[in-house]
Amino acid sequence: LEGDTITRDEAIHALKQAMLRGELYPLFCGAPTLTWGIRALLTKIVELMPSPQERPAEIAEGRRTPVELRSLNTDPFCALVFKTTSEPHVGDMSFFRIFGGTIRAGEEVLNAERDKTEKLAHLFVEQGKEREEVPMLHAGDIGVVTRLRDTHTNDTLSSPNHPLVMDGVAFPEPDIAVAVRSTARGDEDKLSMGVHKLHEEDPCFVTEYVPELAQTIARGLGELHLEVQFERLKREHGVEVVMEEPHIPYRETIRGTAEAQGRYKKQSGGRGQFGDCHVRLKPRGRGEGYKFTNAIVGGVIPGKYIPAVDKGVQEAAARGILAGYPVVDFEAECYFGSYHSVDSSEQAFRVAGSLAFQRAAENAKPVILEPIMEVEVFTPEEFLGDVIGDLNQRRGQILGIEPAGRNQRIRALVPQAGLYKYATALRSLTQGRATHSRSLHGYEDLPASEVQKVSEAARQERELAGAR
Repeated sequence: LEGDTITRDEAIHALKQAMLRGELYPLFCGAPTLTWGIRALLTKIVELMPSPQERPAEIAEGRRTPVELRSLNTDPFCALVFKTTSEPHVGDMSFFRIFGGTIRAGEEVLNAERDKTEKLAHLFVEQGKEREEVPMLHAGDIGVVTRLRDTHTNDTLSSPNHPLVMDGVAFPEPDIAVAVRSTARGDEDKLSMGVHKLHEEDPCFVTEYVPELAQTIARGLGELHLEVQFERLKREHGVEVVMEEPHIPYRETIRGTAEAQGRYKKQSGGRGQFGDCHVRLKPRGRGEGYKFTNAIVGGVIPGKYIPAVDKGVQEAAARGILAGYPVVDFEAECYFGSYHSVDSSEQAFRVAGSLAFQRAAENAKPVILEPIMEVEVFTPEEFLGDVIGDLNQRRGQILGIEPAGRNQRIRALVPQAGLYKYATALRSLTQGRATHSRSLHGYEDLPASEVQKVSEAARQERELAGAR
């Protein structure tokens, strides 16, 4: 301050401006259960937080041009739904903040993003546990409305005569994933409905059923976040779940060329079954997928049966060679065979194609592929060595390290199998000060030292799935 003194009003003005520019983030300490610090917090909110008139205008997209909203009653009506909860005997409750205009109970509004109209039959305001019905709400108010049919968190409500859409709240991306299953048979529908309700209330809690893994995968912001949601699932929806490690979507492929005959013959009285085909398997480049080639000449297999051979090859490839994972990036060429004018059928050639693939694949140098994730970690420099050491233990390959503001940015390739609960481990290593993101980089050959372990785990999982 160069020896000068400043007044309290000058300090408050300077703090306000710094907060408005995003240069200052005040931290207040307190104990809500003991009501310590609450009055000080509320006082500073009034003194320091910029009012809507002092902040830059919010921008909403209109039909033709953007519209500035300055939290005035004279603005066109525009409200953002920022939270959704559910209560027994009440249903879904949508919390919204009015950024412009006014609204009366009983009026209709437009959800422009979904092109749906909603009637706000009753309007409420909440003060702690108390809920009060009001006839009207104004710009700047936070209100509650119940039982909206087609409106969800981050949707915009506006006047039907003046449609507007605002940018929603930017929620953090989930950084941990687990598989969940109900402990009781027959609870699958209850589980699906329950997690859908929880996602409506908390967009950071995301679930999806992955058919390939035959698992429901739940994602959240940490183990504690997931545990809280699963406790709510049990308490509010009567579904108890267990958390498991998600299966890894391994793949298989071939590294060599091989050929084999698939011959299927069945005679059990009456018309029999006969199909005979010779198939050659060839490797293709990474990511080039599957290709089937019809190289039959001279009509040794009628053209109408060739698609059945193709289908049989694909069905066998889906069942895998070494560990039961889908086979990718290969070409199957049907180049010879024979048929019977009476006994041959599409079904017989489908089985023959499957047999030919199985026999040829065993001699085509099959390998297991594992998914590799590109991981980006931002960590304070003091934890850099620990983070890199941990990534190396997870079979990671460091691509680069560079400064990123006050942190260090680490880029690495890490097998997906080594990243289960990585977010939790990273927080522990860095006192909760590091963050990470990940995306699929591609697939690489599984090291020979891991093949037996992965194959055995896949076999055990199939046995468990059959027993459930």
